[in-house]
Amino acid sequence: MKKKYKKNKNINQTSFYFEDYLETNKKKQVLKKSNNFQDRIYLLFFFFFSLILIFSIKITHISFNKKDIFNIVEQNSQFSLLRRDIVDRNDVIISRNVKTFHAAVNPKLIKDKKNFIIKLRLNFPDLPIDQIKIKLKENKYFRIKKRIDQIERERFWALGEKAIKFEPFQARMYTHGDLFSHIVGQVDYDNYGISGIEKYFDRELKNKEQINQPLKLTLDSNIQYIINKELNNAIETFDATGGGALLMNVNNGDIISLVSLPNFNINQRIIIKDKKFINKITKGVYELGSIFKTFTIALALEHKLVDTNTIIESIPKKIRCSIHEITDMKEHPNNLSVEEILVRSSNVGSVLLAKKIGKENYKKFIKDTNITRNPKIELEEVGVPHKLKWNKCKLETVSFGHGITTTPLQATALYAAMINGGKIVIPSLIKERKTENQKSIISLDTSKKLRNILRKVVSSEDGTASLADKDGYYVGGKTGTAESYGDKKNRINTFISVFPTNKPNYTLFVMLENPKINKDLIYNYRGVKTKAPYNTSGWNSVYVAGKIIEKIGPILAINNGEFTDQHVVEKFN
Repeated sequence: MKKKYKKNKNINQTSFYFEDYLETNKKKQVLKKSNNFQDRIYLLFFFFFSLILIFSIKITHISFNKKDIFNIVEQNSQFSLLRRDIVDRNDVIISRNVKTFHAAVNPKLIKDKKNFIIKLRLNFPDLPIDQIKIKLKENKYFRIKKRIDQIERERFWALGEKAIKFEPFQARMYTHGDLFSHIVGQVDYDNYGISGIEKYFDRELKNKEQINQPLKLTLDSNIQYIINKELNNAIETFDATGGGALLMNVNNGDIISLVSLPNFNINQRIIIKDKKFINKITKGVYELGSIFKTFTIALALEHKLVDTNTIIESIPKKIRCSIHEITDMKEHPNNLSVEEILVRSSNVGSVLLAKKIGKENYKKFIKDTNITRNPKIELEEVGVPHKLKWNKCKLETVSFGHGITTTPLQATALYAAMINGGKIVIPSLIKERKTENQKSIISLDTSKKLRNILRKVVSSEDGTASLADKDGYYVGGKTGTAESYGDKKNRINTFISVFPTNKPNYTLFVMLENPKINKDLIYNYRGVKTKAPYNTSGWNSVYVAGKIIEKIGPILAINNGEFTDQHVVEKFN
């Protein structure tokens, strides 16, 4: 019994020991798995922590690095300009070099040339596809399009063709398109000036020592826009073939605006051969007609031959000179004062005054003013007035502006001298320039008398420029009918205005080329609604000048209504 008991006891002990072992083993396995899981978590934590640490170090490094790759100013400083900027008098950008691209093709990188051609045809229908096909067959690198803009570059890139390459280069961009086309000019693909200011100042604009100093012009972009817009409207209103306008400071010769229409977009680099696109203000040569009567009156006054109220008696209806017959467009009284001869624009009256002046005095005036020579301006596009031959009847015809040619630029500059006290001014497009000593051609007294007469051309009932009379601006001026030299069929209606006549600051030349009567246009003529009876400058160029002055006057800081006409007369007298 004792033996059995012991045996049973051993059996029971063995079974207990077995159960305890299994339980312990299970716990160890669970513990081992738990430890493995924790190790993985630690490993992942360490991995992500390392990434965060690396990125943090990189960001810190970039933040404190002096060479900031995201700094736009730093990037721009690496763009070495080839030409200086051109700006207007208010520092508004007119011309600037920018980074742009040519689109080129490497045929060796094209997998499917037929598919490539299809893509080009669909997305760029203006490209010369037939020529491109030939070049693709030659299997040589070539440019597919020059001077592409950002939109075109994105369209080329969207084709998904690695064969298309973009070649960077510097292009000259003109921020106002066609607004300054006759002044600023253009550069070629190698950044050499080929016309306008760009050509005249080509060397100065490429001067590396001054590359960050813009070339400042006398022009005002806002006024240029207004005059350009009004002149375009006038060409449409009067069905004209072209036109021009010039606004100048009478005291220093600053050209504030110069417009010649039609113009063209200089960003397109189109070769212009049609003569209608010439700069009519500086290169156009015309017989400017009745505006020359102002010079005749000035000479008669300057030489003390007459005074403004001197009566010229028994003025004939016509004067015969050789085979020519000189008459007036409208019938005038037989007796006219010197003042009235200019106000009414009498041809015959001007001839009588010219005979008093004499040929030699008139020849000296023409020589001293250089009005028949090449104009001085910072452009190469200038006209050459034909040589004046003082043959029979030349004095008579010159007195009212026929038989003598000049450019609108020279005529406007001479008008500036007529009203600024008699000082010759040199027209200029450059703001910061050396000024020359001004030479006098008439006295201050004569200049004051002329201002008064020119004011009456606009303000009096008998004047020919009433439509330019705008309250508060005291506009004066003279109308004229011009002919293009060498083309008598090309008619030019002109008006040169000066304002304010009580304290002259500006002269504005306006002309329309081959205008026609607008039968639907209703004028407010001295308070009466009427239509144009004649196709003369008084009914078109004067009308346009009035609209321009009314809009640019506030910009030019003219104090509207500061003086009265009575004050003006008293000041002149």
